[in-house]
Amino acid sequence: MENTLLIIDGFNLLSRSYFATSYNRPVESLEKNEDGVAVNGMNGFLRKLEQLKRQYNVTHCVVTWDIPREDTFRRHLYEPYKQTRNELPELLIEQYELLKRHLSHTNVAQIAHPPYEADDLMGAISKNWEKVFPEAPAYIYSNDKDLFQLLSAQTSQILSVKKKEIVMGATQFTEAYQIRPDQWVDVKALLGDTSDNIPGCPGVGEKTALPLIQMYTSIDSLYDQLDQLDPRFNRVKKKLLAGKELTYLSKTLSEIECTIDGLPDVSTFERSSTNTA
Repeated sequence: MENTLLIIDGFNLLSRSYFATSYNRPVESLEKNEDGVAVNGMNGFLRKLEQLKRQYNVTHCVVTWDIPREDTFRRHLYEPYKQTRNELPELLIEQYELLKRHLSHTNVAQIAHPPYEADDLMGAISKNWEKVFPEAPAYIYSNDKDLFQLLSAQTSQILSVKKKEIVMGATQFTEAYQIRPDQWVDVKALLGDTSDNIPGCPGVGEKTALPLIQMYTSIDSLYDQLDQLDPRFNRVKKKLLAGKELTYLSKTLSEIECTIDGLPDVSTFERSSTNTA
């Protein structure tokens, strides 16, 4: 059997499962376990996990978990990072703890590794996989488009779009955006991210950020040529100059850290073995 890795963005899947099954419903009506504890999000997570393992003939599987946002290295670089996010519902946190305990008794590995976030773990794991198992496919299950920067000939991302799932590989990404996956972080540097409270370059929006990187390839090249900026972008020239520092900060915050010491070897994520969180 060909080796195939599945990386699950833990909170992304659990949160989506929880909110999809609890929206506009009283707590009393939610799916519960034998102890009367709500498990709607957890059970949705587990059903999806099993479906994905079967569908993609997964041989190796790992769930990556975020750490408290105040413990991330990005918060130390930029204090407002993720400060605008709401706190998670108590029921969701309870199911997260239940799910972690459940997975610890299965053959699905789990990793949380301060001060790194789940995105960083997914990046480091996918790059390590590409080194250990050249040409073997890896799938990241997440709706987080920040992860597009990780796409490669081996690594693809499974996203839910309009109640359907699509697989975004490097080729599909380049066809859609006319840039390479590794250039996505430069687009994010200009755009920022309101959900993470990453500022980007003030005044530069979606209609401008991508075309700038399509033409100039990176923010370094863009700023090197700012004096000879293409006339079609003259309306944002002053904004680019004024926002240079925030743009570079935003790239640092948006860039996924793929070199992390102390992670388990990817070969230990086999479904046939017993892994603990």
